[in-house]
Amino acid sequence: MSTDRVTIDLADNGVAQVRFNRPDKMNALDPEQFEAIIAAGEELRAMKGLRAVVLAGEGRAFCAGLDVSSFNAAPDDERKPLTERTHGNANTFQEVAMTWRKCPVPVIAAVHGVCFGGGLQIASGADIRVVHPATRMAIMELKWGLVPDMGGYHLWRGLVRDDYLRELVYTNREFTGEEAREYGLATHVTEDPLGKANDIANEIASRNPEAIRGAKRLSEAMLEQSGDDILMAESVEQAAVMRKPNQIEAVMAGMQKRAAKFTDL
Repeated sequence: MSTDRVTIDLADNGVAQVRFNRPDKMNALDPEQFEAIIAAGEELRAMKGLRAVVLAGEGRAFCAGLDVSSFNAAPDDERKPLTERTHGNANTFQEVAMTWRKCPVPVIAAVHGVCFGGGLQIASGADIRVVHPATRMAIMELKWGLVPDMGGYHLWRGLVRDDYLRELVYTNREFTGEEAREYGLATHVTEDPLGKANDIANEIASRNPEAIRGAKRLSEAMLEQSGDDILMAESVEQAAVMRKPNQIEAVMAGMQKRAAKFTDL
């Protein structure tokens, strides 16, 4: 799929390259960009042969956050209440970040340039964040008298130490990619975030696709469910893949020291 705002390119190995494509505005979020990101997320969920996603921004930035001017221009009677759940458990603003958690396969965000406000919340929706050391990052909302409300508080659980998060939210202090790793907002820091993200995605794509999807579901359950429910979820996911053709192929490929040939879902 290719649109003016977001592009998707699926490689033969099942890795989808997804790009925010508003480089003249540093991929800032206006209403059209929100809709394009949500549409891309929905397409990925239904995409056959998908094994991993690499998410990045074209041009000088990953995403500079909200394009405030475009929303100020919208008439009040065209705005839906923020409490209206338009996308399952989320409103439109939250869905641009939550859609990456709803994606059935791992999402690796390659972050460079600027990653502010809503852009940081979108990156937080990825399973893994690979960040350039000089990336400028901030939880920006309080600068404009707002609170983070694009899924951040949901997504930062388990990532960011509580006192770090409070300070970053309350002060909207800018920090670097190097600092983001210390805080828990970056998984890896490298001069070539896109290259590293692709290396990770290609490695994931070489694994049993059924097990990868089950592991992602378990990762979400770990944050949401009780201990007893997680134990049951582990058993359910394992029973679904154990002794199935793809799991047997993983064993055989490992023993024979060759690349596995899995059957895609």
